[in-house]
Amino acid sequence: MPRFFSNKRLILLLVGVIVLVALISFSLKDRQNASLPEQVVKDVVGFGQSLFSKPAHYITNLIGNVDGILNTYEENKHLKVRLSEYASGQAELTDIKSENKRLLELLGKKDDLRAFAPVQATVISRNPDQWEEKIIIDKGEEHGIKKNMAVVTAGGLIGKIVLVTPFTSTVELLSTENRNFRVAAVISGEKTFGLIEGYDRKRSELIMKRIDSSFEVKVGQKVISSGLGGIFPKGLLIGEVTEVSTDDYGLTKLAYIRPAAEFSMLDHVIIAKRSSTSVDGTDGEGTADTEGEEGS
Repeated sequence: MPRFFSNKRLILLLVGVIVLVALISFSLKDRQNASLPEQVVKDVVGFGQSLFSKPAHYITNLIGNVDGILNTYEENKHLKVRLSEYASGQAELTDIKSENKRLLELLGKKDDLRAFAPVQATVISRNPDQWEEKIIIDKGEEHGIKKNMAVVTAGGLIGKIVLVTPFTSTVELLSTENRNFRVAAVISGEKTFGLIEGYDRKRSELIMKRIDSSFEVKVGQKVISSGLGGIFPKGLLIGEVTEVSTDDYGLTKLAYIRPAAEFSMLDHVIIAKRSSTSVDGTDGEGTADTEGEEGS
């Protein structure tokens, strides 16, 4: 009897193991549909996950919204500051334009001294004996070119028209040895005026003279045309200060200027047809011979 019950337990254990193995193998099979127990378990687990995931997502979105609001607030403050600066700049620009218009009216000018119409020209000839002094271009009277018009390149100011024919013009360069050739200039950013008169061939640099000794001129400062001579438009780049010293009498300063334009290699130039009138009512292009600052 005891042996029977003992064998019965062994048989039940074996049957249970067989059933368990069968269930495991059944669950591991690649099936399209889940069994009822699996469905129950999956639904219960999914319900539990949804209970925890929804609040978690809500909190995450809430934190993200708060962070976005804070960032938007900071960006809004920054934009308000920029808008205020822009409005201030616009007001200042309007004021400057108004003042400029008023000053031009006081001077009897219709246009700014900077105003000019550019005319493209090509260098067609160059005398070897005057290589550093004059060039001939392919624009003349038929193209509206007149004597004393300023000539520039992409680098800066190079000279002015001194002779005009119907189809060509002769340009005298800033590097000329003509001592009567002068350009009224100013140190950029400063109220330091002077005259470009003379060219040092050893240094290949222009000489700016008659600078008031009370003004401080520094190496590296830019030199531009002042527009006061009545020929060259205001604001044309001439060069950069390389050295400052005093004149022979010690009363004024002089500065050596490295030209912004390359005089030795010139192919294409731009003629500045002035559209403004001078103070005395005549065309700006024709006042060089009567004014002391810029002569031919």
